[in-house]
Amino acid sequence: MASKPIVGIITNEIINFNGRQISHSTGKRYVKSLIEFSNVVPILIPSSIPTDDIEEILKNIHGVLLTGGRANVEPYHFGGAEFPADEPIDPDRDRTVLDIIPKCVSKEMPIFGICRGIQEINVSFGGTLFYRVHQENGKFDHRMPRNEDATLEEIFKLKHRIDFTNNSYFKELINQNDFIVNSLHGQGINKLGKNLSVEANSEDGLIEAISIKNYPSFSIAVQWHAEYHPERKENFLNKKLFESFGKACLKYKS
Repeated sequence: MASKPIVGIITNEIINFNGRQISHSTGKRYVKSLIEFSNVVPILIPSSIPTDDIEEILKNIHGVLLTGGRANVEPYHFGGAEFPADEPIDPDRDRTVLDIIPKCVSKEMPIFGICRGIQEINVSFGGTLFYRVHQENGKFDHRMPRNEDATLEEIFKLKHRIDFTNNSYFKELINQNDFIVNSLHGQGINKLGKNLSVEANSEDGLIEAISIKNYPSFSIAVQWHAEYHPERKENFLNKKLFESFGKACLKYKS
């Protein structure tokens, strides 16, 4: 039996045990979705890895998944206004991901961005971000429920429609013009990065999905959380995305 492709998952730095330990972690749903629907072997990429060693990792994997995260990309990476003092940050992830993305692109490696991942790809291509989408004129509140007792079903519930652009990859993938997605983000794309294409917009005009222009492999990034129950009928687009990403990784491996 042929060996499976290996996919590197970007991790976040999480503080545990009342500050006594910093861990590299990612959500189990990302790992589970890759195993079940992409048919790949997932590994975690620690965000504190030295820059010189990133190339060595990329020699041994066949795709990269950029996950969501609690912290936002720091604004100095795209010329934005300084964050408030209490804003969560993850500088090691910023450094690692903004180094990995152009290296992946140079290798034409499959790359899949989810939530923070779409923002990272946009910044790496010279784009900018809104700090708080809901504070922009004409934009909806795309954040998750603010109450601490919100259930997972409430947090990840389907929230709004996205409309696919002309010639969108999604139209070809599912033969539809729109879809309903969840929404858990505060930041969002403002100025689109160079050499990126818009694949979908939300009803308020916010960019919800992008791809890299003329990229020979899978290069899709989405603003919603595609890893949340892709097996459910109402989330079949997300299942298709993980399946397509896995096929691209297998092709890259061969």
